[in-house]
Amino acid sequence: MRDQPEQQAPPVQRLRIRYAKRGRLRFTSHRDFSRAFERAIFRARVPMAYSSGFNPHPRISYAGAAPTGAASEAEYLEIALAEVVDPAVIRTRLEEALPDGLDVIDVVQSPGGALADLLQGSHWLIDLDADPATTHDAVAAFLAADAVSVERMTKKGLREFDCRAAVVALSAVDRPAGARLDLVLRHGVPAVRPDDVLSGLASVAGLDPAGAPLLTRLAQGPLDESTGTVGDPLSS
Repeated sequence: MRDQPEQQAPPVQRLRIRYAKRGRLRFTSHRDFSRAFERAIFRARVPMAYSSGFNPHPRISYAGAAPTGAASEAEYLEIALAEVVDPAVIRTRLEEALPDGLDVIDVVQSPGGALADLLQGSHWLIDLDADPATTHDAVAAFLAADAVSVERMTKKGLREFDCRAAVVALSAVDRPAGARLDLVLRHGVPAVRPDDVLSGLASVAGLDPAGAPLLTRLAQGPLDESTGTVGDPLSS
């Protein structure tokens, strides 16, 4: 009979980490980031707790990753440690080990519970090369609609869903080279992304910006439905 694998000791500490994807590193896929992060924790000599089984792996929980190509100031993960370490020490070590553009913003002690449950909404900025007046009209038409159906290819094939219901707040402001959308999205199933909202704006008003839009997530966390604001999950 095959020998049973060694059982790993349970974690003694859990830390929650906020990090950013900036510049060219916004094109890093979630899979590429997870590989880079695992290499970084090895170089940083972080005393990780490992799973049990024949192929132990470091205990890392990812939540709410931004789409590839989107910049973000609010990406989150949680790590489990085999030793108690000052979160500030872990932050310094990871900052030194990760490449520029994947930047650690904060590391705090986990209070327990599921991090993913706190990520209820996201605040986005979307910079468009589009006529400001046309963009304002498109936003007004979108917000006036009861539902806006869009299609997106998923792992289960082409799926149609309403992107309007997930929009908590949407406004447009002028930029020297076009327009900027300020967007707050409610997280749900199916997950509505900023590019789905752009598809919806094209559907209801024919908004067709030139070039690729620049997507930046400013915040991700608890959603206040009454004010349309997104809070900090690390302070919860």
